[in-house]
Amino acid sequence: MNVAFPSDKVTTEGKLSWYASTADSGTSMRRGFCPECGTPVFSLAESRPHLTFIRAGALDDPALIAPQAVIWTSAAPDWAHLDPDLPHYPAQIPPVT
Repeated sequence: MNVAFPSDKVTTEGKLSWYASTADSGTSMRRGFCPECGTPVFSLAESRPHLTFIRAGALDDPALIAPQAVIWTSAAPDWAHLDPDLPHYPAQIPPVT
């Protein structure tokens, strides 16, 4: 689960390592992780430079916000529980232009 924050409001402390890749959506991604234990922390998407995506488990307070949508439902396994009260998207939500 990810939480999106305005990039200009995010500050970090400590060292991160970065991995560049192309997402299934086709956008270029940079993923930040702890160089000591490998825990994923951040995702930066070229198509959304104004947002920084932080893994909810990396937050001091993971209960900061509740889920707002379910994405990539087309790739969900049969056993996955998809909250019927949230909007569902078969793939990545298109960037707002």
